[in-house]
Amino acid sequence: MNSYLFSILVLMSLAGIVALALNLQWGLSGMVNFGLFGFYMLGAYLCAILVYYGSNPWSAMLAAIIGTALASALVSLISIRLADDYLAIVTLGFAECMKLLIIHEDWATRGSLGIADIARPVHSEAAFLVLTLLALALVFVLLELISRAPFGRVARALRDDPLVAATLGKNVLAFRVKLFAAGGAAIGLAGALHAFYYQYIDPTQFGPIITAYAFMAVIIGGRGSNRGVLLSTFTVVLLLESTRFLNDYISWLSAAQLASLRLILIGLVLILILIFRPQGWIREYRFKSPSQQPPQQNL
Repeated sequence: MNSYLFSILVLMSLAGIVALALNLQWGLSGMVNFGLFGFYMLGAYLCAILVYYGSNPWSAMLAAIIGTALASALVSLISIRLADDYLAIVTLGFAECMKLLIIHEDWATRGSLGIADIARPVHSEAAFLVLTLLALALVFVLLELISRAPFGRVARALRDDPLVAATLGKNVLAFRVKLFAAGGAAIGLAGALHAFYYQYIDPTQFGPIITAYAFMAVIIGGRGSNRGVLLSTFTVVLLLESTRFLNDYISWLSAAQLASLRLILIGLVLILILIFRPQGWIREYRFKSPSQQPPQQNL
């Protein structure tokens, strides 16, 4: 398999899983997670450390999913007393603390040296690509089922007006913890696959740009729409990768100028998308009761 095509498809899959997770946490449930890259880092390092010290890669990936879900649940426990803006600050603080912990606790994480020789659960590139695509498909199907179930309607109610949801007898804190933990589990899965893909990780691979790309995908795709988020994720990755070939057509620019031009072109395309499709590529699913259906005309 062509190595470049393999890389593009794997990166699309990882970005898609992360964006779908953010869509559950923020797009569907209204909980802002600016520290997404910290949870992603946690999943990658949990998996890498366990594999490095001899654990089975499949068991390490499962541990990364569970560990990231538990960390997400703990962070979300304080969300009941915080408005959206303050929860965003808390999650960002968690991510920065996680990065400092990984850099300085080198007895476990090897600090800035990183962890190398991370064994994959499968050996061939084709098999690993199939694994990442199956992971993306599984996350998409599960989150799509959640969005169309009564659980998803409660999530939208929490996003739109948590006071009304509480008045109707819903346990706001319990639902928020479950939803944030479910998103964290998906992020942990993506982090584990990230470690397997690169087979080497260090703290420089994880930063706020991961969070920015995920928010970009959710906004462009349509907040709350899993299908739109998948479409926008592929759009963003293709934009980022296709502009790498500008040097073939604009050879007189320096590397720094070309990098700046790439960002300008990507920004312009995204602005145009938001101007002409402000609601995103695809609107989120909304349940319609029989009384909301348009009346049928008798012929």
